[in-house]
Amino acid sequence: MSEERGRGRRDGHAHDEVRNEISGGVFLGPVVQGRDVTVQLPRPVPVALSGLPPASGTFTGREAELTALLRELAPGVRQQAVLVSAVAGLGGVGKTELVVQTAKRAMDEEGWFPGGVLFIDMLGYDAESPLTPEHALDHLLRALGTPPERIPPDLQGRSLLYRSTLSALAAAGRRVLVVVDNASSEDQVRPLLPSDGATATLVTSRDNLDVGARLHDLAALDEAASVELLDRALRAARGPGDTRVADAPDHAAVTARLCGGLPLALRIIAALLADSPTRPLASLTTLLTEQHSRLDRLRRRDRSVRAAFDLSYRRLSPRHSRLLRLLPLNPGPDISTESAARLAGVALAEAEELLLDLADTHLVDPGPAWGRWRLHDLVRLYAAEQGLAHAVGDDRHAAQTRLHRHYVVSCWDARSRMFRPYRLFPRFSGASRFASPEDAEAWFAAERVNLVSVITADPPLGHPWTSTVLAWFLAVYLSWEHLGDDLRAITATVRNTADQPGGSSRAVRLALFDLGYEQRRMGLSNAAIHTLLHAAALARDAGERRTEARVLDEIRHALHKLDVRWATLTPAAHQAIEEYVFGHVTGLEPLHTDRADPWGCGCRACWERLLARARSQGRPPRRPG
Repeated sequence: MSEERGRGRRDGHAHDEVRNEISGGVFLGPVVQGRDVTVQLPRPVPVALSGLPPASGTFTGREAELTALLRELAPGVRQQAVLVSAVAGLGGVGKTELVVQTAKRAMDEEGWFPGGVLFIDMLGYDAESPLTPEHALDHLLRALGTPPERIPPDLQGRSLLYRSTLSALAAAGRRVLVVVDNASSEDQVRPLLPSDGATATLVTSRDNLDVGARLHDLAALDEAASVELLDRALRAARGPGDTRVADAPDHAAVTARLCGGLPLALRIIAALLADSPTRPLASLTTLLTEQHSRLDRLRRRDRSVRAAFDLSYRRLSPRHSRLLRLLPLNPGPDISTESAARLAGVALAEAEELLLDLADTHLVDPGPAWGRWRLHDLVRLYAAEQGLAHAVGDDRHAAQTRLHRHYVVSCWDARSRMFRPYRLFPRFSGASRFASPEDAEAWFAAERVNLVSVITADPPLGHPWTSTVLAWFLAVYLSWEHLGDDLRAITATVRNTADQPGGSSRAVRLALFDLGYEQRRMGLSNAAIHTLLHAAALARDAGERRTEARVLDEIRHALHKLDVRWATLTPAAHQAIEEYVFGHVTGLEPLHTDRADPWGCGCRACWERLLARARSQGRPPRRPG
């Protein structure tokens, strides 16, 4: 490490050159050399390094994650020579704050890290100036007290000296905690990892880095923690007397949901409130409800949610960025690997590879079951925004068509596999993808929300035929599972489609027939009668007398077979039945007018009134069905 050269003279005689060299180790104290003693004192190592940025006083909602990290940092519990704890998550989710809080608490524990803490921001997602490992090691060695002239010029030399210094400090009872923040690649991190079994390291990244670390995926805050963070941040800025968040709990909860539990977004909202002491929280909540401008609202000065996402998005390959842009075309909360493959027009294996890579960047989240994927709400808005900017190149219309065709065919197949075709329902003609009815049921259960979302999307997605046929194919499953709310929702969509110009296709008529039938089976008699009357009117207008007769027979069942009495129906149902029967009594088979209750529904007075009205118009009533 040190080298001194000199010439000694005694009695005027020259002597051979004396050369002392000490190498092969790290020396934290003075070096004594030579016959003519030279003492060289290196720059003293700080008693305890203190390189942490300030910890926020509004930290909340992360106690479980903080406890887990502290457990790994505690002396004497590590199970391997080098233990690195890596925190990964979406940009703005609070990774840096978590490790800073963890490091601060660890430093407060007596005897854990008497040597202090080293902190380095690798600027890994800065497109212009990410920190190289060489520069990072130069910074860390200087922080450790190494004289600049002794820092080797190359990466390997710096890494060896850095590791040796940390090892020597640990051996001397001065264990150090290293925090490597905002790293984007393994190459940035590996040279900075200690090689001894005592020095601990915390790493943060938006990616899951393969550096032999214990991985901690950091999710968004839940609603309660989000509201608490919003309240704490506002009070920290404006004082404890600012109760705007506490005074508007409903708006606070909505704001937390619209921010997706992302701490960066919540802190921006708190800062915007702090900028205007008289501004109510409700005003910002209202602005955030506009999806198309929400990301525009989530910015303040140099802080922006969109900018945080930009840093991750710019690093994606064209294949990965295209898939991310297409994913919001699926309106449901998650998507399967198979559906993503159809959406992107790629093979299943390629789609899985792309989704796994996107999950590593935390732009996509794995769902609760293998093979399903989610987007954070704000990432979804960001990806949709990028998708609109690349609509032509991505051919979004073709992608959406592929996805909808996949849903229609799979839904048809699953219904045919799970239920026996009946009445006018077409049998699936292809080879079934489902090995058993149970497989078909599992597919319905996994995709139900996606299918309902496609059907009921407002504005409608794709061609009206898609929502109509999906509703037709899905109805029996919803009835079987007693999912009345979903059944009502998709029925309303098909009825709206039928009311549009040119909307009365055969698919619409048959879909309404099936939907009314399933509503009747579920006991939703009022809804069933409205749906079936609509189907009957459309069938009559189209000249489909056989279909009309079948529909009228279902109305009879709705009134009689389920023992539903006329008095239990809503006034709207009364009026609908009267208007339809009175308006369309001609042209069908004659009614059994000698029967007191030809509809079998206990509505004799109603029928007599209809009969009188028909005869007064010179229009003899006919038998329904």
